Amino acid sequence: MTGRTVRAEQVSATRELILTAAERLFAERGVNAVSNRQVSEAAGQGNNTAVGYHFGTKADLVRAIVRKHTVRIEEIRARLLAGIGDSPGVRDWADCLVRPMPEHLGRLGGPTWFARFCAQVTTDPALHQIMMEESLASPSLRQCIDGLNRCLPDLPPEVRAERGEMARHLIVHMPAERERALAEGRPTSRSNWDDAATGLADAIIGLWLAPVTPGR
Repeated sequence: MTGRTVRAEQVSATRELILTAAERLFAERGVNAVSNRQVSEAAGQGNNTAVGYHFGTKADLVRAIVRKHTVRIEEIRARLLAGIGDSPGVRDWADCLVRPMPEHLGRLGGPTWFARFCAQVTTDPALHQIMMEESLASPSLRQCIDGLNRCLPDLPPEVRAERGEMARHLIVHMPAERERALAEGRPTSRSNWDDAATGLADAIIGLWLAPVTPGR
């Protein structure tokens, strides 16, 4: 093994330590409440400039954490989409929209922090745009939204947009609440992440199919 290879592996290991520490601290305390110094210390780095050296700004670090997970989430969603083809059923498209995150969290085992991390970032005015940009860059997510819209041709555009925003909040915050309950040892309404995804999909289907009050 060459010196260059050893160095590359050391850099990769250090980056992974920083990503894991930052994800946990951001999830538990909020992004703005955590300094780069605290992240470096939690990652076991004696150099307090390690975060800046490896990732640049805090926004760059947040984006790196998102991308670390979205690669696997994208793979899960692509698999689900391949299984439904051009389905006309709202249930199929809702499952493709909802299930990737819970399935990913279930595969990680416990404890996890990513759901709470996402909830923190999406409610931060300065960082919210990162989550939006990364989501819009997902081909499979766009395919899910297009498929769902095809199943709801009679839903007025303004109502579709409104319910899409409601669904987004549920998809982000319900896994975060379950993850928080698991971390705190509190009981959850569902026994595992798969069942939690089923309940969430049921709720979102009800949201999309709910009647529209005349005048909207």
